[in-house]
Amino acid sequence: MTIKDIARKCGVSVSTVSRAINGRPDVSDEMRGKILAVVEECRYIPNNSARDLVRSSSDAIGVVVRGTSNLFFSQVLRAAAQKIEARGFRMILRQIESGADEVKTGAILEREKKLQGLLFLGGRFDYTRQEMSVINVPYVCCTYTNWFGDLGEEDYSSVSIDDQSAARQAVEHLICSGHRRIAAVVAGCSDRSISELRYRGYCAALEAHGIPIDSRLVAETGSFGMAEAYRGVEELLRREEEFTAVFALSDMMAMAVIKALTDHGRRVPQDCSVIAIDGLPLSNYTIPTLTTLEQPAAQMGEKAAALLLDMVEGGGMPRHIRLEARLQPGGSVRRVIKNRE
Repeated sequence: MTIKDIARKCGVSVSTVSRAINGRPDVSDEMRGKILAVVEECRYIPNNSARDLVRSSSDAIGVVVRGTSNLFFSQVLRAAAQKIEARGFRMILRQIESGADEVKTGAILEREKKLQGLLFLGGRFDYTRQEMSVINVPYVCCTYTNWFGDLGEEDYSSVSIDDQSAARQAVEHLICSGHRRIAAVVAGCSDRSISELRYRGYCAALEAHGIPIDSRLVAETGSFGMAEAYRGVEELLRREEEFTAVFALSDMMAMAVIKALTDHGRRVPQDCSVIAIDGLPLSNYTIPTLTTLEQPAAQMGEKAAALLLDMVEGGGMPRHIRLEARLQPGGSVRRVIKNRE
């Protein structure tokens, strides 16, 4: 899709489309709205910097980080950057908010900086082939997979843990410690994201051990934020359902869970155990130390960058690398001698 196609579809000149896209005042609000709606519908990627196309060398690798507040990404990014630079390439970084469009950002970056490849650090789990067709260079999805989309395994590459399996492992650690009334604090149970995958792992662990899934023990927060996780625990407590442990979607959410429990008179782990997934260095400094499933952040970043560069240099094909999450024992889980049902 070119700017000429957009102009033809809107029945206007190419210059009118250009002025509308660039916010020029000599286009009516009605016409600007019509043009921008077509641009969005057709997923047109404007070429905003011809100078960059001329000046940029061909050694650039783009990295788009979706989720500026995600502390886990900083560890992955550091390892990826080291690998990219060690192989003689230059890294160009773009950070966007968690709700922004990483594919469009990547496509614009590709054209403006004449990229050789793209590394997406964090993103959606439900891409379509049509959406990804705007990317014209090799790309790797790092920390996630296209679990809910229609991309075939031959269409893209990824490096991640098995989120469903890691969540099941975390919850089974609680079960093996004697817990049966296990609550969950997740962003959503059916949101086509990492939250849904980890919720599925939670359910799989319960089912494997003959424990009924109780929806009243599940708090859906609507986001991955700490404030929302705190409120999720408050909602669980208001329901007055008994539970001896909480599975939290991430380390940051687990920290909020521990604070909420403590603020409401529940000691961790004496009254309630807490476990999560991530393995952030920060989790070593919570009180008590958080028990978590550690993702191999440095290995993830290094392998994702190496996989991308192999494809860029013509020696690699699309691959999917699954790394193991490892239990990092802490002080937030205790063994239950007598279950409270």
